[in-house]
Amino acid sequence: MLLIAKTFAGCEEILSQELEALGATETRILTRAVEFEGDLALMYKANLHCRTALRILKPMYHFEAADEDMLYHEIQNIDWKQHFSLHQTFAINATLNQSSLDHSLYAALKAKDAIVDQFRDETGDRPNVDVEQPDFRIHIHIYEDNCTLSFDSSGESLHKRGYRDYTNQAPINEALAAALVLLSGWDRKMPMADYMCGSGTILIEAAMIALNIAPNKHKQRFGFEGWKDFDDALWKQIYKDAIAAELKPEGLQLYGADISGTVLDKARQNIEHAGLSDVIRLRKCPFEKFPVPAEEGVLICNPPYGLRIEPKDIMDMYQRMGDKMKQDFKGWTCWIFTGNLEVAKFIGLRPSRKMQLYNGPIECRFLKFEIYSGSKKASKQV
Repeated sequence: MLLIAKTFAGCEEILSQELEALGATETRILTRAVEFEGDLALMYKANLHCRTALRILKPMYHFEAADEDMLYHEIQNIDWKQHFSLHQTFAINATLNQSSLDHSLYAALKAKDAIVDQFRDETGDRPNVDVEQPDFRIHIHIYEDNCTLSFDSSGESLHKRGYRDYTNQAPINEALAAALVLLSGWDRKMPMADYMCGSGTILIEAAMIALNIAPNKHKQRFGFEGWKDFDDALWKQIYKDAIAAELKPEGLQLYGADISGTVLDKARQNIEHAGLSDVIRLRKCPFEKFPVPAEEGVLICNPPYGLRIEPKDIMDMYQRMGDKMKQDFKGWTCWIFTGNLEVAKFIGLRPSRKMQLYNGPIECRFLKFEIYSGSKKASKQV
């Protein structure tokens, strides 16, 4: 069956690789999504195992919807009692692209009316809408006059892993944090550090990757569990296999620091919820005083972008970050993820690689700095 995995702009290639590793075929990269073929088991596995996916959609119906009346009529022609029951709640999300319909909320409302009216006409009663935690979630995408109606197998966004109850002011999305770790090329054995770790998300995602822990093992419920064709035995076996495949944290070293003790307390609680307290070590200190834990390793850091910081202060901070890397991180590969392209140059180092990603609507760069222990020329000759 055809499935679509949604992700962040710039993460499509890494998501495609994840899906293929799970057994997906006919993968095709789209904008902020990957289309692929797979069976029911693969749909369950994609929800459980994909670290960079936000949700897994199953396209079900395609039809023309040039106006709201056509949309209403086509949705009313679907036999909805085959898909969910009167006693289940549902929700509809709509996105429009170059459509003659003017507003996505209005399109979702017309689709909702069509479903509710069908149930009321046939049973005299109607199912309830729950926009927060529905039993059954429907996605409508209209491009020009072509409508694709999909069922959401994930339910709540897959980035909400279930371990992070506590965050700082601007936490990085879990799926994006996982993408940074995967894109960094970290070998899952070398020490890793984040000297501005905030709520600990990058370190938690890195530890889960290294230990082969399914990112959504803590998720309470998936959308597919409310579907009429839900195979409980198959799902339980897939979950059991995922737990059995986890690795022991022998020799794994992950280190984090933050200047705020309050923020570090939140990170510790998140790490504990993820079951990783024995793997990630935290220290309260400014990044300038962070003790580099090994001769070689990988640093991944998501510093403030400066949206709430004075321009001079943010420039000074990025300059001090560069100084710290040059002085203390010799032998390390350092990655900085920033949405402030102007101040990134104050790091004072030439990145060996730049990747364009998006943190929500913010255009960002993931910058790689190779900090050689001697001169670059001498290091290449060794």
